[in-house]
Amino acid sequence: MKMSVTIKDVAKKANVAPSTVSRVIHNSPTISEKTKRKVRKVLKEMGYHMNENARNLVTKSTKAIGIVMKSSARESLYNPFFPEVIRGIGDFCNKEGYSLSLTTGETEDAIFEDVVKMVQGRRVDGMIVLYSKKDDKVVPYLIKQGFPFVLIGKPSTNLSGITFIDNDNVQAAMEVSEFVIGLGHKRIAFLGGSPEFEVISDRLMGYQQAMDAAGLDVPQEYIKLIPLNRTDGLKAIDDLLGLKEAPTAFLVMDLLLGVLLLGVLAEKNMKVPQQISVVCFNHSEFIEFLSTPLTTVDIHTHQLGYEAAKCVFDLIANPEMMEKNIRIPTKIIKRESHFAVGEELKRKM
Repeated sequence: MKMSVTIKDVAKKANVAPSTVSRVIHNSPTISEKTKRKVRKVLKEMGYHMNENARNLVTKSTKAIGIVMKSSARESLYNPFFPEVIRGIGDFCNKEGYSLSLTTGETEDAIFEDVVKMVQGRRVDGMIVLYSKKDDKVVPYLIKQGFPFVLIGKPSTNLSGITFIDNDNVQAAMEVSEFVIGLGHKRIAFLGGSPEFEVISDRLMGYQQAMDAAGLDVPQEYIKLIPLNRTDGLKAIDDLLGLKEAPTAFLVMDLLLGVLLLGVLAEKNMKVPQQISVVCFNHSEFIEFLSTPLTTVDIHTHQLGYEAAKCVFDLIANPEMMEKNIRIPTKIIKRESHFAVGEELKRKM
C-alpha cells in the first residue's frame, strides 16, 4: 500500500526545513522565488497533495460554494441554461481550488431545507442563487443569517442590499420584439415562464413596450405565462395555434420550450420560418443540430455564472463590501427560424 507523501518527505528531498515547505505551499512572501521553484518541483515530482480537511479545520473554510437550484437538480439540469451557468461558476471556482455543492431537494421546501443545512452546518463558504422569485424563502433567509451570497437575476423590489448579476431583460426583450416587428410580423405571441420569476416579468414588460411603441394590439390570449414543462407547453402551443387569428411569430422564453414548439409545428406540417417565425431566449451549441436552427437571444450564460462566482469570493473575503449590480450584455444571434413577412409568406396575415 502506497503511503502518503508528507511535508517532512518533501523537505528531506529538497534539503530544506519542513517549515520552509509549509511556507512555500501557502505562498509565503518570506520565501525567495528560487527556493519556491525548487520546492514546488519536488512537490510535483513526489506527488504531494495537501490534506485539505486538516487545512480547512485551521482556516475554518470549507473550500466549497453552494449553488441553489430553481427546482430539483434532476429537473433543472435538463435545461441547457443551468449546466452552462454552473460551468461558468465552476470555471472560476476551480481556479481558486473550490468545489461546488448543489441543492438536491425535489420541492421548494426541500431546497430551502438544503440551504438551511448548508448554512447551519457551515458546509459552504458562500452561495449563489440561480434565480430570483417573488415570495421566495431562500434569499430573505440568507440576508437574515448574514451569509455571503450572490443572486443571478434582479432581486424582488422589496429586497435591497443584494449583490446580483443579471441581463437587462426589459431591454433585451424590447430589442428582440422590435427585431420581429421589423420583419413585418403583427401577431406575435409571448410564450413561457411564470410571472413569479423576475426575469419573466421584465421580459414581458419589454415585449409589451415594443408592441405598444409599434401601435400593435396584444390580445391577452397571445400571452402564455406557464410553468416550463412539456404538458403545460403543449397545451399553450395548441391554444395559440388554435386561435382564429393565430400568431405568425413566437417569442419563446426558454430553449427547451422552443424545441418543443418546433416539434409541434413539424407534426402539423407548418413550416418554420416560411409560415411561423420562432425566436428564443438563451443559447446552446446543440441548436446547430436542430433541423431548423433557432434564432436566439444569447444572454451569455457562462459569463453570468463566472461573474457571480467572482462576486461571491469578494463577499467571502470582505463581508462588509457594498453590494454590486453587474449587467451582462445580450446579443441576438440570427439563424434560420425567422422570416420577413412578404409575398413568400404562405399564410394570410
